[in-house]
Amino acid sequence: MSRDKETLWRKEGKAEVDQMVLEFTVGDDVFWDQRLVPFDCRASIAHVRMLATIDLLTPEEAAALESCLDEIVALEADGKFKVTADHEDCHTALELYLTEKLGALGKKVHVGRSRNDQVLTALRLYELAELDRLEDLVGRLSSSLEEACGRNGEIGLPGYTHMQPAMPSSVGLWLGCFRAALEDDLILLDAARRLINQNPLGTAAGFGVPVFELDRKMTAVDLGFARVQANPIYAQHSRGKFEGVVLHVASQIMYDLNRLASDLMLFTMREMAFVVLPEALCTGSSIMPQKRNPDVLELIRAKYHTVLGDETTIRHLSTNLISGYNRDVQLTKGPLMRGLDATARSLAMMARIVTDMEIDAERCRQAMGEELYATERAYRLVREGVPFRDAYRRVAEEARKK
Repeated sequence: MSRDKETLWRKEGKAEVDQMVLEFTVGDDVFWDQRLVPFDCRASIAHVRMLATIDLLTPEEAAALESCLDEIVALEADGKFKVTADHEDCHTALELYLTEKLGALGKKVHVGRSRNDQVLTALRLYELAELDRLEDLVGRLSSSLEEACGRNGEIGLPGYTHMQPAMPSSVGLWLGCFRAALEDDLILLDAARRLINQNPLGTAAGFGVPVFELDRKMTAVDLGFARVQANPIYAQHSRGKFEGVVLHVASQIMYDLNRLASDLMLFTMREMAFVVLPEALCTGSSIMPQKRNPDVLELIRAKYHTVLGDETTIRHLSTNLISGYNRDVQLTKGPLMRGLDATARSLAMMARIVTDMEIDAERCRQAMGEELYATERAYRLVREGVPFRDAYRRVAEEARKK
């Protein structure tokens, strides 16, 4: 334990926590916490401004703290502010930096809050930013699909049921179904944003802050939250619940990418070759010189399952816990960030694939066999007055004779 950290966290007359315990409890949390540094600084600035309005800081003290927090944001952006295992988390790292720079003033930043509501607020801000990122990437993929439909939408394409040729379709109808799916994903994304857009800052360890009347509405406005998360115990309950909701949106997006990737792998097979991927988007084989493998599509298909696993992990970690804070939820950071990263990268990759792929119109035309029009022929007989079941049998019999 570092001397600075000991000054902040060690209680007088108490034995130091065993080093093995410290390492075990920190785990890989510092790796994930590095991403939270700018969000924690943003929340700390709002907190400092609020403390000044209720006379727990002077305007000069608040300005000095805010300037130092801005300095941390700039350092972190340049890769010069590192959260280490000695810090345990980004919150301690921030406070140590403030204390080193500002002395006793740095120690005042923690009044009226706990590391519990600090991490809730930083995570909430991070999640809202990530939802914005996903919304942008979904929009880019949707635009790529729209452009692909504009180039090739009129080209006929077999429609399949049970993986057998069924009825006539088109490139536009096929790719259009994924645009429609993404529109629904945006509805889910907006619902998640509205749910988590609540300010937990000021709930402290889950039971509010005694003595001081914190202005939680002020920090909510300052941080851009739509409303205050009023019940402090529920603020703790929402950790894990909200992360699960965010990853549910991600898993639904990945579900659609999984289906599109599966189609593309099928349609790029030599036996079909409706779609051609450029060589730059394919990989090769270490033994077979002729291979052009759609590895990116296979990985997108697989990442649906990893994101779904991350969602499931979060849901399991945050259930069966008693009311209030439990350390179990620390382990939700990794699955949350991994799942969001995988979804963002998959969306970007799929947009590139859809933009660069080519549709082989001639192969599509050759695949439009006569059997695809069987239902149409039966319906034409119905228009002539033949009962549908009789028309169905007549067309089926004709198909058997060919």
